[in-house]
Amino acid sequence: MERHYYQLSHRGKLILFYCKRESAANEDRGGLTFSCLSFKREESRFVKAAEGAADISGKAPSHADVVMCQCAINVQVRASTPCVLMMKSGKGDSFQYSLLALSSSNQLEPCIDFKLAYKIRGKVTVLHGPTVMWSHAGNVFYTSPQAGEVRQIPIEFSHFIFGELPHLKERNFIVGVSENFPNKQPSRQTLGYFVGSGHVFDGTMIMPHPYTSITQCILVLSAEKEGNVLKSDVVAATSSKQLVYFKNGVVKETCQLPFEEPESIQVVNTGRNGCMFVVFFHQGHVCAVCRETFQIAFHWSGVDSVHVEDFVGCGTDQMLLVFKDQDISGQQLENFLLTDLCGISFANCPDNRAPNTAHPPENHLLTLQALESRLQSGLTVLQELQREERSKERVLQQSLRVLSGAVSDREPVVTLPEQEGLVALWDCDDESKDEGCDDKNQDSPAVSSKPRVDKLWHRITEDQMVVGVILTTDSSVPFASVSLSILTETGQSSTPAVIQTQSQIFWLPAPSSSSSSSASKFPEPAAKRSRQHSGSRLYDLNTRRLAVTAATMLTSLLNSGRVKCRVMLHYIQRLDAFALVSNETPTVLHCGDVSLDICSGLQTRLLKNPELKTDEALEDFLSLMAVLDHWLFHLNSPDYSLGDVSSWIQKREDCKRIEVSPQYLLLNPAGTSAPMLLCWHQISPFQGELSVHSSQFQMFHLLDSLLAFLPSTCSIKSIKGTRRQDSAPIFSLALEKEVMTLRECLPSLLCEEERQKEEKKSLREEEIPDLGSAGGLEKVREMWLQDVERSRIRLSPLVDVERYRRLTQNILKVQLDTDLAALLDSQKTLLS
Repeated sequence: MERHYYQLSHRGKLILFYCKRESAANEDRGGLTFSCLSFKREESRFVKAAEGAADISGKAPSHADVVMCQCAINVQVRASTPCVLMMKSGKGDSFQYSLLALSSSNQLEPCIDFKLAYKIRGKVTVLHGPTVMWSHAGNVFYTSPQAGEVRQIPIEFSHFIFGELPHLKERNFIVGVSENFPNKQPSRQTLGYFVGSGHVFDGTMIMPHPYTSITQCILVLSAEKEGNVLKSDVVAATSSKQLVYFKNGVVKETCQLPFEEPESIQVVNTGRNGCMFVVFFHQGHVCAVCRETFQIAFHWSGVDSVHVEDFVGCGTDQMLLVFKDQDISGQQLENFLLTDLCGISFANCPDNRAPNTAHPPENHLLTLQALESRLQSGLTVLQELQREERSKERVLQQSLRVLSGAVSDREPVVTLPEQEGLVALWDCDDESKDEGCDDKNQDSPAVSSKPRVDKLWHRITEDQMVVGVILTTDSSVPFASVSLSILTETGQSSTPAVIQTQSQIFWLPAPSSSSSSSASKFPEPAAKRSRQHSGSRLYDLNTRRLAVTAATMLTSLLNSGRVKCRVMLHYIQRLDAFALVSNETPTVLHCGDVSLDICSGLQTRLLKNPELKTDEALEDFLSLMAVLDHWLFHLNSPDYSLGDVSSWIQKREDCKRIEVSPQYLLLNPAGTSAPMLLCWHQISPFQGELSVHSSQFQMFHLLDSLLAFLPSTCSIKSIKGTRRQDSAPIFSLALEKEVMTLRECLPSLLCEEERQKEEKKSLREEEIPDLGSAGGLEKVREMWLQDVERSRIRLSPLVDVERYRRLTQNILKVQLDTDLAALLDSQKTLLS
């Protein structure tokens, strides 16, 4: 019995495939067995975590063997899957090939079966799909579950390389030197061919023509399409012992490799310590190249295979080097090295297999410069902390002196806050002290002013008209229930008509005022901490700008060629920020008039150039937010971090960042599709929220692409809109106020009963009558009857009518407020 071992890594584990052959009298029976090894950090060794087997011999006598194994994206499960390509040869000249995929339940499942009249001896790889690609007799062939058969590439290449473009619809490609082409294009040119779609592209967008014929293997770091132009970052290893970095088909960096015949390139992301490229060579050599300096950091020899995964489970990648000449029993590895070349290193190999390191002089200089920079940064932070500590100590000592002076009736000497490098929490000056602020004026609220309308605009977006106003106020009194209404005057009737609208509210950054000039004269200290605004409060217009929009359908406005509309602002001004809406009377403010013209007001500036940072671009952005449907999704990935979601969104076609609101990305595809707004907020490395403003069809298309990118263990949950989060604290406050009202009012009704209890207590404290006389017995009887009456009244107490009426009114008023808060919390379309 003999075994042949093949290794690959997946999800932090090392998977060993070995084909067992048992010779019988007249046939060969084979079985494919696998073992999953996980690294135990406490024991510094690999142990078996799972195992399984599959019978691949079949009914007919055959000889089975493993061709290769590799991880690839399985589009059916939308996750990376370990794949192993098996070959079975019978007595004839036919060869049966099977691609088996290892499922999450540790079962080997058939994925592709195909038959060839020859044995694959050339290049073979497994890419996205999974797609099996190989070469034979100067031709390139491929097959996949989508293709359903073996197909031949219609281009003849004298030299070619297989590759995969990340995050694009067309991923698998071939780039090489073409000798002839069916369309009679010039010979000896660099062409690229997308497998599956059959599209041909200019191969020089990947690498220049002179490098195509000498490249042995490539790794595409990133790729994106802008029209018909393919932009990419590619690392390639050549037969000239060079590692070359290409950016958009142009050579940017080169590194001389110490060995020949490179076979594969992998990237190791070590987190804050940067990235490295690991190159594996045919003779069992491995070298690591630093991405930042593009110089060799380390190299090893006598390596059987190299794998890149997070074996330790620390959130970053490590390299696993499995050395040759060892007996893998399926239980553990004997000779290996697990390291990230930074701070993680676990070795289990003899001294003669210790890794050989290369230390170019440039690396020492770069290391010293990096350490010096870190040391300087650490010293700066330490000095700032010491300075802040001394300031706090002076403030504490001065506060103690003031307290001791106040106790002993001495006048304390207080230094100015500016001398201590501090900033007062309240903006007080000498003039305000002269004017004086007594407690009476502080208790009564100041007379509030109306919100000021800074600008009124309107836009026409698709079949809707959006009217918006930007408000500011100098009042300290909060506002609530802010909305807009539109009244039309068509000229045919003197009575204005109310148009049905849907209002939305957006917070805007505080505008720059005249205080900015004074701030330039007196610069703000670095240690000053500004007070943050609570997003859960009701619309406190004291320190913020507010944009209110109203969207309505155009069909009700196009009865005449030109329509004049009045824009009215509705709000409630309250004296108490925590008071409920139903306590006050709504106020209406005329913001201005807009004239609707179908030939003007079209929204085009932001869509054509999202990099604009003007008031018109902001108005276009708010108009888009008003008309597009909004969804909010919560992403939870327990096994993998979500750090690549932001880059995946930015690499989508026609995706650009909006400068007026940098947290949003605009997707404006060519054609009739409506634009899309995306906002990604990462809560933790494994959780995040994705806000989508688009049509329902676009939202489903985006989710489909996102699910194909995310691992299978990641879950996406739809949650309510963000406006619901503002109404939740109001609802809780209303419930709390209702409970407190009931607790305070109910005991007041029973005050008469308390008085009766006091009378009963006083009667009991009286002298007990003589039970031997008739008068005493009569008095005891009267006392007993009084106790019976008091017990009846206590079970059915009588309350004062006027007091009960006041209690009922108060409770009904509070319950109305609670019902309104519950309605605001339950209906997403109703504004807070």
